[in-house]
Amino acid sequence: MSKKVVIISASLRKNSNSEALATAFADGAREAGHEVEQISLRDKTINFCKGCLACQKTMQCVIKDDANEITAKIGQADVVALATPVYYYGMCGQLKTLLDRANPLFPSDYRFREVYLLAAAAEDEESTVSGTRVGVQGWVDCFDKAELKETIFCGGVTNIGDIAGNAALEKARQAGKNI
Repeated sequence: MSKKVVIISASLRKNSNSEALATAFADGAREAGHEVEQISLRDKTINFCKGCLACQKTMQCVIKDDANEITAKIGQADVVALATPVYYYGMCGQLKTLLDRANPLFPSDYRFREVYLLAAAAEDEESTVSGTRVGVQGWVDCFDKAELKETIFCGGVTNIGDIAGNAALEKARQAGKNI
């Protein structure tokens, strides 16, 4: 059965290593016949959550910016993939801000059941992605029907294109294909 897949690419750098992971995941999902939408945060305006919690009653954010449309797409997806560069052993700020702004999904009848984390970093130790995984897992844990299915990490990549030929790209493609 075809699934609706939304992939969020959080890097602000065009053709970044984490974006390459997102594209590989998308390619695999398309190969398997799924409906895929890849969303880059690069040109989006996403303001910080004000913590007013109005969204818990209205299921809409009072802030009018690009986060509202992205959040709606996340809520309508069967599978969500979050691609981020790892900065200071955590997810990048723009992804964290988007996840905070996805608060209207909490009381809603969201569809997503599977969440994937795709992460790239200059550091290559496996522990480099631990803080990012904890942050994403914390968000996923707020959604009883969802689970963090897999984390695909590519370390040792700093400059644009460093990821070329890395086994993590094939791992991401296979993960997309196997959803």
